[in-house]
Amino acid sequence: MNYVIIGGGAAAVSCIDGIRSRDREGGITVISKEAHPAYFRPLISYYLEGKSKKDNIFCRDADFYEKNGCEVVYGTVTEMYQDQKAVVLSDGSKIPYDRLCICTGSSPFVPPMKGIESVDKRFTFLTIDDAFAIERAVDQNSRVLIVGAGLIGLKCAEGLRDRVKQVTVCDLAPRVLSSILDDECAAMVQKHLERCGIRFSLSNTAERFEGNLALMKDGSVIDFDVLVLALGVRPNIGFFKEAGGACNRAILVDNRMSTSVEGIYAAGDCVEQEDITCGAKRVMALLPNANLGGYTAGVNMAGGDRLFDNALPMNSIGFWGLHMMTAGTYSNDGNAHMTERKTDSSVKRFFIRDNRLVGFIIIGDVKSAGIYTNLIRNQTDLSDLNTDALIENPNLLPFGEIYRRKTLGGVV
Repeated sequence: MNYVIIGGGAAAVSCIDGIRSRDREGGITVISKEAHPAYFRPLISYYLEGKSKKDNIFCRDADFYEKNGCEVVYGTVTEMYQDQKAVVLSDGSKIPYDRLCICTGSSPFVPPMKGIESVDKRFTFLTIDDAFAIERAVDQNSRVLIVGAGLIGLKCAEGLRDRVKQVTVCDLAPRVLSSILDDECAAMVQKHLERCGIRFSLSNTAERFEGNLALMKDGSVIDFDVLVLALGVRPNIGFFKEAGGACNRAILVDNRMSTSVEGIYAAGDCVEQEDITCGAKRVMALLPNANLGGYTAGVNMAGGDRLFDNALPMNSIGFWGLHMMTAGTYSNDGNAHMTERKTDSSVKRFFIRDNRLVGFIIIGDVKSAGIYTNLIRNQTDLSDLNTDALIENPNLLPFGEIYRRKTLGGVV
């Protein structure tokens, strides 16, 4: 069997693990756009901040590919031929496959912006090479403007704060982390970030650039030395979509990570799969989903029968001691009710529908919050549980002795 994996990130290396769990002999070719071993993308901000060295962000040992009998080709796939079972690289070379897994991730989304070409030092922040480039561009006197107050923009701000003179973040949205936090929770996070030295200009964005001047929507002008564009990402699906593969915003996959094309699988940030908390197909670009999806794809490519049927969106992040975790669907609509616990420095919000936890937002003490994520993944019925006790103190005691023994591996 000739396996080909397009991509060199977490989903790709997990796919290799899945293949090798069943097939130790088949050939594996990895096509990687980045000339680096697989690394944890969330750690690039810690590298920029100086908390993590380059070697510590890699997710596998340096000899991982060699140990697993993989041939690595550095390049970009531009075309796919279903009838020939082959992909074509930008240099024109053709690579055949029996089973293919697409783990191409995503790329920064940069909309047309007037005068952007006049900015010499402009960057995105998605790869380790982006982090290297920004590192070379800044010094202690640099004033940095980050366009985008989402996860990418704020982690970049965290990484740069102690390296530069000033960090300003702007966003057309009225709050930080607008895709995962509501107004009250976002205000708590913003206040903390401002105390840590980050400046904000929200409900505002750059309408045009004149060199190192950003002319803002509200008529103000921001003078900067370095510009970082963190406006979001788009899944890398071009060659698959052009070849007739089924896509929405990303590649559509089922619970086996199979695409609409026989013999082709996909995993990671480039896929849409079912979110168990709402039943809809969604892009859930998260490291745990990439690992689980990649491994599932690999097992099935090698003839196994594995399902990844409990995917959900989740985020676990922190900024200078303030930690937060979100998961699932947290909409207080007519089908779900919210229960919460609040203090001056923390918030816990839980959304329950049909006696099952479907989502939560926690800011402050996130210790043991993984229990809540497991409740969502396993779609656990809360009817017989002491939900109030579980919210106050996440542990296994409210589940009863039989459940605890099963969960912890004991004998019932």
